Amino acid sequence: MTLDLPSDSPLRDLPWIITFGPLSDADEWEPVVCGPYERPHALALAEAVVAAEQLMAVVEPLVPAVSVEQIRGEIAAAQLAAQDESVRVDQADIYGDYEDTVDEEEELAAEYDHGTDPLPAPDVAELRAGFARIAARLTGG
Repeated sequence: MTLDLPSDSPLRDLPWIITFGPLSDADEWEPVVCGPYERPHALALAEAVVAAEQLMAVVEPLVPAVSVEQIRGEIAAAQLAAQDESVRVDQADIYGDYEDTVDEEEELAAEYDHGTDPLPAPDVAELRAGFARIAARLTGG
């Protein structure tokens, strides 16, 4: 899973991380976070790993926080989103929401079923070059 971004989105230039985790609650292990990578590298790596194993991969931008207030704002937003989700689940009609869930799952499956082979995973040299470009952007170099 990842964000579907317009080609001119400034988020594309941020470093990206991949979080790998189990597909179901039956498997209990801590998610593994990898990165930062450039977006194309993160997508290719996630596809290569998920294609070979039954895992979930979330590819997301790594937004650098530059102040305590910004971090607190992100925490507050995450807490609010969790509360909203909790309220939605509490108010859910046990039968009516099943259809909504099925529709969402079908949309996600269609989004990731491109009918093509996964992108080839970047090699070590490509990743290291990406790391250097990310470091240069982060340090203004």
